[in-house]
Amino acid sequence: MPFPPHPRIRLRRRSLFASAAGAALVAGCTGALDPAGPGRGSSAADRARARAARDSEKLAERYAAVIAAHPALAARLEPLRVQVVRHAHAFGSRAGTSASPSASASPSTSASPAAPAVPADPKAALAGLAQAERALADRRTDALLKVPGELARLMASVAAAGAAHVYLLTEGGQ
Repeated sequence: MPFPPHPRIRLRRRSLFASAAGAALVAGCTGALDPAGPGRGSSAADRARARAARDSEKLAERYAAVIAAHPALAARLEPLRVQVVRHAHAFGSRAGTSASPSASASPSTSASPAAPAVPADPKAALAGLAQAERALADRRTDALLKVPGELARLMASVAAAGAAHVYLLTEGGQ
């Protein structure tokens, strides 16, 4: 017979999400592929992995554009951009996205045609990055039920990191 819950213990959705995000962070970001190996897994999982890599690449480009437009924010944003680049590589990206700041933060580097313009106001630029991080973390969280175990674990971990980035971009750096 299971024990009844203690009357003073109440779980909230926020604390449950924080626990799940913490568990995902403990699991870590590994780039390990599913045991089936490349080409042997489901094509839906391969497409999800490729999309996740592209999404991280685009986000890294957006960070680089904000850093180039607002160099005073570089110290705050560069560590987050480097993590986003690592996420892209964990999903299998082979693109030229580099972890070094000079490779993608230079003003002469052209951003992708779909990249939005960087606002002139630094606070608006940070808000735009936070919004992009939040949207991507939400999409990855929604995709968890549609991908196999190892990829789902990686997506959960990266989504949790994205949620942490949102915090750092909004409340954490003030």
